[in-house]
Amino acid sequence: MSTRSTRKDLRNVAIVAHVDHGKTTLVDAMMWQAGAFDARATVEKTGERVMDSGDLEREKGITILAKNTSIRYAGPSAEKFGAPEGVTINVIDTPGHADFGGEVERGLSMVDGVVLLVDASEGPLPQTRFVLRKALEASLPVITVVNKVDRPDARIDEVVNEAQDLLLSLFSDLEDPDDAVLDKLLEIPVIYCAAKAGYADTIRPEDGEVPANHDLEPLFEAILHYIPAPTYDEDAPLVAQVTNLDASPFLGRLALTRVYSGELKKGAWVGWHRNDGTVTKVHVSELLETKGLERTSTASAHAGDIVAVAGIDDITIGDSLVDPEDSRPRPAIHVDDPAISMTIGINTSPLAGKEKGHKLTARQVKDRLDQELVGNVSIRVLPTDRPDQWEVQDRGELALAILVEQMRREGFELTVGKPQVVTREVNGKREEPMQRTTIDVPEEFLGAVTQLMASRKGRMETMANHGSGWVRMEFVVPARGMIGFRSTFLTQTRGTGIAASIGEGYAPWQGEISSRATGSLVSDRSGQVTAFALQRLEDRGTFFVEPGAEVYEGQIVGENPRDEDMDVNVVRAKEMTNMRSATADVFEQLKAPRRLTLEESMEFASEDECIEVTPESVRIRKLILNAQDRYKANRAKAKK
Repeated sequence: MSTRSTRKDLRNVAIVAHVDHGKTTLVDAMMWQAGAFDARATVEKTGERVMDSGDLEREKGITILAKNTSIRYAGPSAEKFGAPEGVTINVIDTPGHADFGGEVERGLSMVDGVVLLVDASEGPLPQTRFVLRKALEASLPVITVVNKVDRPDARIDEVVNEAQDLLLSLFSDLEDPDDAVLDKLLEIPVIYCAAKAGYADTIRPEDGEVPANHDLEPLFEAILHYIPAPTYDEDAPLVAQVTNLDASPFLGRLALTRVYSGELKKGAWVGWHRNDGTVTKVHVSELLETKGLERTSTASAHAGDIVAVAGIDDITIGDSLVDPEDSRPRPAIHVDDPAISMTIGINTSPLAGKEKGHKLTARQVKDRLDQELVGNVSIRVLPTDRPDQWEVQDRGELALAILVEQMRREGFELTVGKPQVVTREVNGKREEPMQRTTIDVPEEFLGAVTQLMASRKGRMETMANHGSGWVRMEFVVPARGMIGFRSTFLTQTRGTGIAASIGEGYAPWQGEISSRATGSLVSDRSGQVTAFALQRLEDRGTFFVEPGAEVYEGQIVGENPRDEDMDVNVVRAKEMTNMRSATADVFEQLKAPRRLTLEESMEFASEDECIEVTPESVRIRKLILNAQDRYKANRAKAKK
């Protein structure tokens, strides 16, 4: 007969929320108050988010990779809940952007409960819905934390009601809802928090004021009370599952693993159960536990522990470590299918290899994409009809743009295609991915946004006016309708609008969607851009290049306000004559060129265009560079 035991000294919890609602800031505050950084720590409390360690994460202000930390809590609540010597709280800080949903799903697979953060002004947004649905499907308890209650525009009561309504609606949508689980969820209190100030309370503060309590003790108490301690069968063999990957310059690949039963020992021989069902005996050369932000060597790990395992070179996410004599692997980690794809290949432009990029070959690009497959469970890499180009699929534009940006910084030169949706066939009918988009805009832009979404086949589901001059609308729209949406949306709302999306399953093909309403200014020859040429073409549109820049035939050098492409000569030099002009010395000032980021270039590109990406430049170009060849291809396409 098996004996069930409980680890009262341990809690595993994920911090989840929509982007920019304060997850990483809250984790930082918990670490500081629990004393995760000692007097010798190299981290200074400067307002920087210590959990966002990547350059892109700090630049964009978002979390891209799920990260774990361990907080040793020994406050007054520890003894109250049966751990007088303190409790280890393993915290998973997950991304808040829908494009990195694979990271969220992985994070939820290794925890026993969820802290759901909701902004006191913005309320529940699409990613809130996504992570809450995943938590309910896994029957995880949810602690609702209303963050940023000290915002002057906080609307605490409405946000609490919206969060409860969302919880009830998602619970009722489950295939097999358990009323006992719902009762347990509803008895968990709401925590009111100002993470940046480091305060939390169970008593509702006045709008715009910090909680009366002056630390995060109520949050720690709620975690110990409502997040269940790991339980395990004392007689069960070793079962551990890999949920994430990392690398060490000294130890090689590290497999971040949660132990579900048995004991995982340093130096032991264990069974490596792959996703394909094969089992191999492997040696655990090193075992590392997390303390604060540091990993330290440990002799063993028990049920409930989250540790890093070294010594298994090809281990990947979803694999299990088991007893070689009694293999009981965990089920594979399920991740939603990708919705957006684009081609990534070598740089084929005339300027390839002329900048400081040093990774130019197809083999180097393919090896880098294969490397990405190891640690990114939501990405797929498929072959195309060209040996130097691959189709890469992921959740959204941002996830793909982040991958390309990382490769660019690593020295790669690439040709990147325009993002496309990943469709599927069901009973002979074509289906496409849909998105649920929440939009907040000032009332004056209500009509413009409604018209914009209608042109992209968006169907309005709800609209609410909170009485503050802002309107919130919720649409269900085809995912391809959101490609290139951001720049148009910001133009229509003069930069004030806020939009966020999450996947909403599949629906029948919604029909033709109009692309951008402007055309491209295309360079008709190679050379160096001159100020003389730009001055005479200024009335043609907005330019992306400046005098002195190298361009080539087929490169997009600007935007034409009319819905048609126009070939222009931007390298024309001023003719030299022996006649002196009366205005020769008059200084003519050029408008500053419009600088497009990688994401903006991906949005701007038309169907017959692609993006050239190098470590120094991002250029948009035609797929067919030669003007005559382009003309012939367009004529042939029109005849079909």
